[in-house]
Amino acid sequence: MDDTKPRSFGETMLAVAWSFIGLRRRSDFERDVGALRPGYVIAGGLIAASCFVGILLFAVRMATS
Repeated sequence: MDDTKPRSFGETMLAVAWSFIGLRRRSDFERDVGALRPGYVIAGGLIAASCFVGILLFAVRMATS
């Protein structure tokens, strides 16, 4: 497997999701450092953060209603 091959957006989202919850293995992180596209990582991070905030808002509204 060629480790320098750029990752697709879906693979980048999966890497961002695992990193977001803190369950990323160091070996996977090191392999992805050169393969992930910075634009995809930024977009994935913004999408993940938006989903997280949306879930928190939903939980708060459910708890206070």
